[in-house]
Amino acid sequence: MPGPSPSCCPVFPEDFLRQARRGTWRRTASHQSVQRFRLALLLQEHPSLGHAEAGQRVGLSGRQVRRWRQRWAAGDFSVDDAPGRGRKVAFSPLG
Repeated sequence: MPGPSPSCCPVFPEDFLRQARRGTWRRTASHQSVQRFRLALLLQEHPSLGHAEAGQRVGLSGRQVRRWRQRWAAGDFSVDDAPGRGRKVAFSPLG
């Protein structure tokens, strides 16, 4: 059952879209980066696409699509993970 249309539709700057087009074809790009670049290009073409359907097309969950949409709508046009995520390194050398 489809939900309401997304409320935040980011307007991507041209330099970010250019970077996304190049990033989807790079052989050394990480899989996560390629998924996120593909999502940005898809949302540029179809801004009213629902979270779940957009996620299905690029291999992300609807929740992930919603998070990236909100981040890009706020003006943070990157595909890198935000700092502070995950467990911090807890290694202390001996002596």
